Amino acid sequence: MDIQLQEVEYRYAAGTPFERLAIQDVSFTIAEGVFLAVIGHTGSGKSTIIQHLNALLRPTKGHIILGDRTISAGKKEKNLKEVRKRVGVVFQFPEHQLFEETVEKDISYGPMNFGVPEEEAKRRARLLVQQVGLPEEVLQKSPFDLSGGQMRRVAIAGVLAMEPDVLVLDEPTAGLDPRGRKEIMDMFHAIHRERGLSTVLVTHSMEDAALYADEMIIMHKGKVYNQGKPRELFSHSDELAAVGLSVPEVVRFQHRFEALAGMKLSKTCLTMEELVEELAQARERGGPL
Repeated sequence: MDIQLQEVEYRYAAGTPFERLAIQDVSFTIAEGVFLAVIGHTGSGKSTIIQHLNALLRPTKGHIILGDRTISAGKKEKNLKEVRKRVGVVFQFPEHQLFEETVEKDISYGPMNFGVPEEEAKRRARLLVQQVGLPEEVLQKSPFDLSGGQMRRVAIAGVLAMEPDVLVLDEPTAGLDPRGRKEIMDMFHAIHRERGLSTVLVTHSMEDAALYADEMIIMHKGKVYNQGKPRELFSHSDELAAVGLSVPEVVRFQHRFEALAGMKLSKTCLTMEELVEELAQARERGGPL
């Protein structure tokens, strides 16, 4: 399912003395099957955008096209339940949304609320706990008896149980250590590939954007500042610095090396493996290594 935002504006508390413009003239397309990263500082409009993707917020101007549905400013919409089924959102600290007495019931709750038979919902729960890296035995445990990392995986399984076409991730690695962050992001990337999902990652982590995203959008002061491939955007560190953003650590290392060596590598490297390969090739070409 493709998603298009067309000149979208949103104002919080519109028409009141507390009115605040959050996003303005935002236009971009999320193509089916793409892994898109949305980056920007706090207050840049990232969270407001993702709440439009499943109609939790509706634009005060512009249009949002979600597959065969168009949500327009000022127009009342019916049956948004189907939209919210197709676009699953994993909010920051999703474990705070757990509430059922067992893991199985928590994962099954969403599908059953949308009319999925109980046995089918339980079947999905059995499959998904394993897919998110948990043993099947946790199904009959209280989610509140699990560790924080396990609780987060249960909450993620609950979103995946809805079998969405689009998966939206709002800072999904917040509060995790480096190992936990990599495990969670590797899991999301594997699910993205296996299910052919469109995935939208909202993140402060330049490393995660570089490693996992096919496309990237930079938000600044409620507007789209730039968009393109991560390799292309991270090649222009000065443009990112202008909006207070940095490049991934491996790119910073490459830039320092190029400055000291007085040479340019053939491409901007997004992983340490790429950088090692580029350095080896430069050496073979007789570079100053």
